[in-house]
Amino acid sequence: MTSASRPTTKTAVLAAAADTSPVAAGPVAARPRLALPAGVLPFQLNWPYIIVISAYHGAALLAFMPGYFSWSGLIVAILGTHLCGLFGINLCYHRLLTHRGLKCPKWLEHSMVVVAMSCLQETPARWVAIHRRHHQFSDEQPDPHSPLASFFWAHVGWILVHQPELARLGIYERYAKDILRDRFYVALERHGWLVWINLIQMPLFFGAGFAAAWLSGETTAAAMQTGLSIMMFGVFVRTVLVWHITWAVNSVTHLWGYRSYETDEDSRNNIIVGLISNGEGWHNNHHADPRSARHGLRWWEMDNTWLTIRFLAWIGLATDVVAPSAHLAGRRAGARLITRGSNGVPAE
Repeated sequence: MTSASRPTTKTAVLAAAADTSPVAAGPVAARPRLALPAGVLPFQLNWPYIIVISAYHGAALLAFMPGYFSWSGLIVAILGTHLCGLFGINLCYHRLLTHRGLKCPKWLEHSMVVVAMSCLQETPARWVAIHRRHHQFSDEQPDPHSPLASFFWAHVGWILVHQPELARLGIYERYAKDILRDRFYVALERHGWLVWINLIQMPLFFGAGFAAAWLSGETTAAAMQTGLSIMMFGVFVRTVLVWHITWAVNSVTHLWGYRSYETDEDSRNNIIVGLISNGEGWHNNHHADPRSARHGLRWWEMDNTWLTIRFLAWIGLATDVVAPSAHLAGRRAGARLITRGSNGVPAE
């Protein structure tokens, strides 16, 4: 279905027979290929991003070479990927800031923002603005990263070229005005904290690794080698892993998987991405009900981010948690949901 042929209504709910099985997903390959977003020129490259992404991938590969590799470093990378992705990207950037699926005390929210920024995935306001635009135009030409343009485009290509619509200051006014009411987020935009946080974490990881090794009795030279390994894995490998998990949500989960809801874009629930992303891969569920803080709805749809939110609510650190909407019970009651045109946040 092309954007020109889609209905103009913002939301429609269609009645259907009761069905508890996933909806069969039509092949994306049969859909018309999308043009890139307006104004995008394939060879108008975003060189700062290309250089940083290439350097981080190179350093991540170097970490597995003799002299840099250590099992302790690998464990740090795996734990860091899990914790930084869950608390920083999933819980904070996505479910809290973008979709307002819960509220947290400001000290906790801002702390999780710092964790998210250590993953080098844009400032909070910009990340939120891009993702809300994705929801508003999902799998249509203005979508910043639809795989209907190409898999590579959706996974990483969209970051590597200049997108005029994403470069305009108006994107903040249109999609992230609520975020920038907080002076903390304004300061993050103005003073280059994304760069500083990612530079500061390097000596922190090195120092932690060096101190742990030296205090355990290693020589100074061996402790320095351990510190370097912890830094390589804790910063570069971890960042690259979190990147690709996030990018897979943009690419893989709009191409492969099952659909529990009839939505007007190509979102899928992908089991592999769902598991490695701590619940972000149940993407069809998410597009059917963007504000819900819970993405995994069936017993096999493991959603560690949702479990973490429940724990935070239990200890009083999360409030106003948005549960799945009543109409999602339609999977059992017989209604299927189609949403379109919303950026997934409550109206102001």
